[in-house]
Amino acid sequence: MELRRTSDVTWEIPPTPGMRVPGRVFASEALLVKAKEDRATQQVANVAHLPGIVDASMAMPDIHWGYGFPIGGVAATDVAAGGVVSPGGVGFDICCGVRLLASKYTAEDFAVRRDAVMAQLDARIPRGLGKGAIASRAVLRDVLTHGARAVLDAGYGWDGDLERCEELGTSAGANPQAISQKALDRGGGQLGSLGAGNHFLEIQLVDRIEDTVAAEAFGLDEGMVVVMIHCGSRGLGHQTCTDQLRLMGTAMARHGISVPDRQLACVPVESGEGEEYLGAMAAAANFAWANRHVLAHEARGAFADAFGTSREQTEMSLVFDVAHNLAKIEQHEVDGRARELCVHRKGATRAFGPGHPDLPDDLRPVGQPVLIPGSMGTASWVLAGTAGNPAFDSAAHGAGRLMSRKKAKQQESGQDVRRGLEADGIAVRPGSVKLLSEEAPYAYKDVDEVVDVCHRANLATKVARLVPLGVVKG
Repeated sequence: MELRRTSDVTWEIPPTPGMRVPGRVFASEALLVKAKEDRATQQVANVAHLPGIVDASMAMPDIHWGYGFPIGGVAATDVAAGGVVSPGGVGFDICCGVRLLASKYTAEDFAVRRDAVMAQLDARIPRGLGKGAIASRAVLRDVLTHGARAVLDAGYGWDGDLERCEELGTSAGANPQAISQKALDRGGGQLGSLGAGNHFLEIQLVDRIEDTVAAEAFGLDEGMVVVMIHCGSRGLGHQTCTDQLRLMGTAMARHGISVPDRQLACVPVESGEGEEYLGAMAAAANFAWANRHVLAHEARGAFADAFGTSREQTEMSLVFDVAHNLAKIEQHEVDGRARELCVHRKGATRAFGPGHPDLPDDLRPVGQPVLIPGSMGTASWVLAGTAGNPAFDSAAHGAGRLMSRKKAKQQESGQDVRRGLEADGIAVRPGSVKLLSEEAPYAYKDVDEVVDVCHRANLATKVARLVPLGVVKG
């Protein structure tokens, strides 16, 4: 496949027959090598066949192979011009995302109470395939419609939290009736749980501030202990995606749509099937917003109990909560005019720049916080959205896998990975020691390089670098 370099960190795939737009990859030379090896760049080209797609099929610097879309894929379709929505452009873990809490504590404070904090988190944070912290079916019904607002009203979290959430923690247009009984049975009882795989709750230290103005607006100081939570919609979201793909595969023929990969099944946004998918996706997204909200409440409780104080006195304020697996209807300028687009971000984070009307007043001058976790045991980053973002206000969502879980497990045992992390001063509380090797630091790309490409490509600008002190893994 031909890839033409168009800037220091931008590569273009020229259109071939069937491609409606070019492909565009934001990457360094080193990051691009892996993307070509696992054929993720071919997926970028495949996405360019989607009806109604505008500008380009894009990929973030953490690009790697995914279902239909590459992980790190971004595509926008013109709703009025027959643009489609594709579940492969969202992923199975609908509204998977990252939440970051600040605190008043320092590394020295944490060191004194480290074992107590980790023990509290170990007891409070359900993980693996089991149940969550909330079993109430009544709360679940409200969650599917109202997202984080429902669990806030049920007594979890603080009033100011929703202001620091993408979409205020509620995806509009949710249709709980589109959530199957199988999805409810599979994931309904998992509300308030971390899950497994690459999901985590990590205690981190603000190691370095790159932008003092943005950091102050975000509530971050050098030397501050923070908590990062990465999880999504659990079994409910996965089953919802599975259900919708089954329906969409047959619907494509009725709409006369042909795509080069059946995993790119799609239907027009303005169709009955499109509306049903978006309604189901929004309901599953609301489960994810609420899920991270409950986990943050439990993290505050863990610190409060470990330090012998109240949740309020921990001063664990929410920096931001942002998703990286959604399709959203947004207004963007294309070819000199504003258009209503269905923006797919699959393993890509929304990154609104300064002045955007959807940001809260205190963040509008500096842009939206963009949260990019690294791999277990390596740094994570906070960035800020920029003006003039070239990818429909999108940025990378993490370091991105470098090797498969199977290959990672062949490198070291879970016990070896745990010993290495502990030797580096990182406390580890895994749901499964055996599975730690799947998420070892060597299994992921260099997050500093991914972030550097985001910065150089004007996807988002560096604000603060975070390093791990303790991790709770699924």
